[in-house]
Amino acid sequence: QVQLVESGGGLVQAGGSLTLSCGASGRTFSYYAMGWFRQAPGKEREFVAAISWSGGNTIYADAVKGRFTISRDNAKNTLYLQMNSAKPEDTAVYYCAMRRTYWGAPETTPGLYDSWGQGTQVTVSS
Repeated sequence: QVQLVESGGGLVQAGGSLTLSCGASGRTFSYYAMGWFRQAPGKEREFVAAISWSGGNTIYADAVKGRFTISRDNAKNTLYLQMNSAKPEDTAVYYCAMRRTYWGAPETTPGLYDSWGQGTQVTVSS
């Protein structure tokens, strides 16, 4: 059974930085594309960023492009999200997710991910 555990959330001022981590176990981490999603109160879960199994291909939502960086360390079974130039609209619960199929490409659709973490709260104050 796959376990994904996010950490690193918290309170940050607008313009500040934060790094989220997601530790994975229960499946060969290096075989699967990973993604970050977020959900703000009263809103649907939305795509943030995704990365291929090798780390060589990344995609981003327009809202975070140029400010956030997704990366992974397959030796440590860990996914990261570096958040720079944070904005109040980035406030949300952030979730990491693992693709349903191995060797699959990074995708923006939540339904293509079958394993999810419990989420970590990020609050950006203005």
